[in-house]
Amino acid sequence: MTKEEEDNNYSTIKASKKKSLIITLATVLMFAAVMVFAIYEGTKNTVTMIANGEKEEVKTHAETVGAFLAEQEIKVGQDDYLSHTAEASIDKDIVIEWTEADQFTITVDGKPTSAWTTSTTVEDILAKADVEITEHDKVTPALNEEVDANTAISVEKAYEVTILDGLEEKKVWSTSTTVADFLKQHKITLSDLDRVEKDMDELILPGSEVKVVRVEKVTDVVEDSVKFAKETKKDSSLLKGSEKVVQKGEEGLVEKTYEVVMENGKEVKRELKGEKVIKEAKKQVVAVGTKTVVASVSRGTDTKAAAPAPKKAAASQPAATSTKTTKTAAPAQSSEPSSSREFYVSATAYTASCTGCSGITATGINLLANPHLKVIAVDPSVIPLGSKVWVEGYGHAIAGDTGGAIKGNKIDIFMPDRSAALAFGRKQVKIKILD
Repeated sequence: MTKEEEDNNYSTIKASKKKSLIITLATVLMFAAVMVFAIYEGTKNTVTMIANGEKEEVKTHAETVGAFLAEQEIKVGQDDYLSHTAEASIDKDIVIEWTEADQFTITVDGKPTSAWTTSTTVEDILAKADVEITEHDKVTPALNEEVDANTAISVEKAYEVTILDGLEEKKVWSTSTTVADFLKQHKITLSDLDRVEKDMDELILPGSEVKVVRVEKVTDVVEDSVKFAKETKKDSSLLKGSEKVVQKGEEGLVEKTYEVVMENGKEVKRELKGEKVIKEAKKQVVAVGTKTVVASVSRGTDTKAAAPAPKKAAASQPAATSTKTTKTAAPAQSSEPSSSREFYVSATAYTASCTGCSGITATGINLLANPHLKVIAVDPSVIPLGSKVWVEGYGHAIAGDTGGAIKGNKIDIFMPDRSAALAFGRKQVKIKILD
């Protein structure tokens, strides 16, 4: 072997040993690094991280929850949910739960507001937004429903409304709704006749008054009396001016059926639907006298008084009382009858020659043509016309006239002239009815 070959062989061996040394050193260093890494990793804590519902296990040397979240680049908002405080230590395996808050939009009586929260029920979201709810408020969706951030939450605050249901008044709570829905909500039913004094599609507003008029129709049956008719007929057997009931009238009876409309218990309309005669009315028949009388003069001589049909009744007017004395002689008196019906009356005197007087009595006696007849005016209900009478201080006479002022126990004595009538004045006298 030449020297040159020996040198090349030596160089080759030397290079080979050097390479082997390097490999060995690299292996040792690599093992050491693996051991260090293994030791480093072995000293880490295991954190189970649940972020927005997603679970992941993470190794960390972070000593606090805050450091760990920073290591994971998680920023926790003030409304987010975090199961531990940021200062909580991580010294062993730990489960950390973090939920990011969502923004929810809420409309209260048409005005929008919002709230950040991790809760998903409507009730919790409203509480987070500081929206107070009463049992009468209307909330959509319902309080116990779960929603997401895309769900619109609406609140209608209730207010007082007055209901006048017939005669009953009460205060109730309502939200903005129509009259029809309001009545349904408060279980107010209407009959076919009832009415509401608002349009059914009208909105109920704060302070509104809903008036329900309760209407009913009832049948009312009543009995009414029917007045009897009056019929008169002439009777020549009765003195003129006197009347006599020949047939007494009797009222009839009719049954009437009415349809009555009642509103809130008060009658507002009544309509007659039918009539039924229960008893027929009986007419009253009255005989009216046409007979004229013959009166005698004070001297005892009978004179037949003409009996023309009077155009108007003789005016029997009491003469005005006068204190003036006259020399006119008092009328002749006849002796008092011994037996008859007697009583006292208030007597005045009158004359037939007054202005406007016809001189014809109610029974047809012409006093102007027969000034010496003895006639008195009477109330026919007390002294029948045509009755023969005796008057104290006057004598025998006939009840042949009437007068507007002669009512009850009053008489008016006929005098032939005005002075005699004035002298008589007014006095209490005894009177006797002879027939």
